[in-house]
Amino acid sequence: MNDVWPDKCGVYILDNESTATRFIDKKIKELDSMDSEEPFQVLNLDTLIQMHLKWLSYLPRVKPFYAVKCNSTETVLRTLNALGTGFDCASKGEISQVLSLGVKPENIIYAHTTKPQSHIKYACAQGVNLMTFDDEEELQKVSRCHPKAKLVLRIAVDDSSSFYRLSSKFGAGLSTTGRLLECAAELGLEVVGVSFHIGSKCSQSLAFRQAIADARSVFDTKLLGFQFSLLDIGGGFSGKDFPFSEVINGALDEYFPFESGVQVIAEPGRYYAESTFTLAANVIAKRVIMEDMRTEGESPEKLMMYYLSDGVFGSLNSVLKFTDKNEVTPYLHRAVDNDEKRYRSVIWGPTCHNIDKIVDNYLITELHVGDWLLIDNIGAYGISISTEFNGFKRSMYICVTPTHPSWLYYHHKLCCEVGFHFLVYESCGSTKPVERQTKTYQPMSMSRDTNKGSLTLLHYKEIKGSLCS
Repeated sequence: MNDVWPDKCGVYILDNESTATRFIDKKIKELDSMDSEEPFQVLNLDTLIQMHLKWLSYLPRVKPFYAVKCNSTETVLRTLNALGTGFDCASKGEISQVLSLGVKPENIIYAHTTKPQSHIKYACAQGVNLMTFDDEEELQKVSRCHPKAKLVLRIAVDDSSSFYRLSSKFGAGLSTTGRLLECAAELGLEVVGVSFHIGSKCSQSLAFRQAIADARSVFDTKLLGFQFSLLDIGGGFSGKDFPFSEVINGALDEYFPFESGVQVIAEPGRYYAESTFTLAANVIAKRVIMEDMRTEGESPEKLMMYYLSDGVFGSLNSVLKFTDKNEVTPYLHRAVDNDEKRYRSVIWGPTCHNIDKIVDNYLITELHVGDWLLIDNIGAYGISISTEFNGFKRSMYICVTPTHPSWLYYHHKLCCEVGFHFLVYESCGSTKPVERQTKTYQPMSMSRDTNKGSLTLLHYKEIKGSLCS
């Protein structure tokens, strides 16, 4: 095993003089010294924690149930479990994964309206009771496989302002909800609430307001004796900011005031995962194409083509399916003169497929084989749906956290309750080799470098297991 990747996946604690960017610099130098072009991702746990604190600040009434499908990296799941989120699972596999990490069954919603019977039976056996439905056939299956389930009726809402629409596939029309509730009552099933999903990357805040109003109309159906106590406002939250919080909070106060006693949950995925991951990929090949400008007296223009060690079949799979290519902004790892000429460029992934294109007509300074490009905000869906097409391995990921106050506040939970371990590694601010010795990490007693006065890297020796297999 080489020195670049730890033998177990762990968290590197950065001292006060270090940043995630400097950590990436160091990793790249190590890879270069080994003539390795292996791509890697850096997961910044502090960013993940900050996103959670931001959620609590902007939507204090809404408990997040993280959408596991968005990024099922074990480190992310363990961290969110320690922070107290719930989990939105869509299959037996996802339920099994989060349960194996110590998540309680009551903190899981089986949020898929078309479930295999065997998966429903598994949920029943594991005590996962909360699940969604939108059709009579689904109610029949639940009646047979999990008669004690606590059901949530998913309604179709206007998702025309979303980048990725879902209501054409899931959700009951408002005109059909009465019949569905009658069917549930006839089968002796318990319906506890209503859910909706406005689609991925919604651009209009009023979509949330109208959906919440629609849910209220279903809550007001009291003829069948159901006592609804849960509202699930789904996902669709941006990974960059919180533009809709004022509208959502206002609609909740109007239609589901605090004194109503209704519990409100949501299913954010992209919001948590997107900004927490950065990709580093190597320029493995380059082509220069001289294009005829077709104007007399002008010289042909250079079109640059670069090929990276990772692409849309790997970590950037979401570029192909879920992301506007204009949002992908690779940047050069090494320093660049601001006056250096930029060239129109196409950046490809490593495979032989012509759809493996990361960006097109992208202005960037001239690159060279061996350079490294960084791409931020790649944590949503890329890992979950990445492949090893053409034999290119999935990129490794490394977890880091600066010694930010939010980390110091939560590290006790992460160590004692979740079983994180930390790895000895030289300080990012130092070029001296480190002695590879094992130190047992005692929570809340971080050693201190007396010369720098800053927290140093520590090792938590597999007291309760590793972050990832």
